[in-house]
Amino acid sequence: MPHFFTLEEANGLLPKIKPLMAELLAWRAKIIEMRHEVAGILQDTTSNVGSPATSALVQDFMAIDRLLAQIHEYGCEVKDLNVGLLDFLAEIDGREVYLCWRFGEEEIAYYHDLHTGFGGRRRIPR
Repeated sequence: MPHFFTLEEANGLLPKIKPLMAELLAWRAKIIEMRHEVAGILQDTTSNVGSPATSALVQDFMAIDRLLAQIHEYGCEVKDLNVGLLDFLAEIDGREVYLCWRFGEEEIAYYHDLHTGFGGRRRIPR
């Protein structure tokens, strides 16, 4: 059975999640910065197996995977790593929705229906 977050509960997790998301976004920036090197490694995996560059890349992706797993352990979903977007399953007015938080926002102030995504964000009624 899925866990439904209250707004208070989801906001209470942000101090734990924000540093993890900041680290994820830093890893993302590093990978983007290295995209040409990464592409070269991935294009020739047979001769690059076991190379220091391949080993470092694998370690980088393992670090990203660990951070994603840590965030998922809190019960929220990483929706977009480009902007640091998280969703928390919740219920508003008897409807299942996602409480929606984007990295840089102080607190969760928006939600959207399960099928609309970020484009359907609306302010949470107070």
